[in-house]
Amino acid sequence: MGNSKLYKGSLATIILKLLSEQEKMYGYAITQKVKLLTQGELNITEGALYPALHKLEAEGLLEVEVVKVENRFRKYYKLTETGSKESVNKLQELEDYIKTMQLLISPNFNIE
Repeated sequence: MGNSKLYKGSLATIILKLLSEQEKMYGYAITQKVKLLTQGELNITEGALYPALHKLEAEGLLEVEVVKVENRFRKYYKLTETGSKESVNKLQELEDYIKTMQLLISPNFNIE
């Protein structure tokens, strides 16, 4: 993606959306899912992802489950009840923002 600054403002929404569709995910799985869904256009770095995950956890939107996988501990993130509600709100905000941007990008000059 040409401008990574644009997606950074939407990173929390991206995380919440993915976790609303999966019971739980670990960080690397989140980065790979985004890469897959965007056909490689969006690559979320660990430096951006983990601070966002920690912030969402601190806000009570995510909870962490630590699981031992092949002699390693893996942190799985999942939505809290509040996180599920906030996911819906954030997605609506993003949809509204995209509609507004579309009006600016492709204005209808036939408005009277």
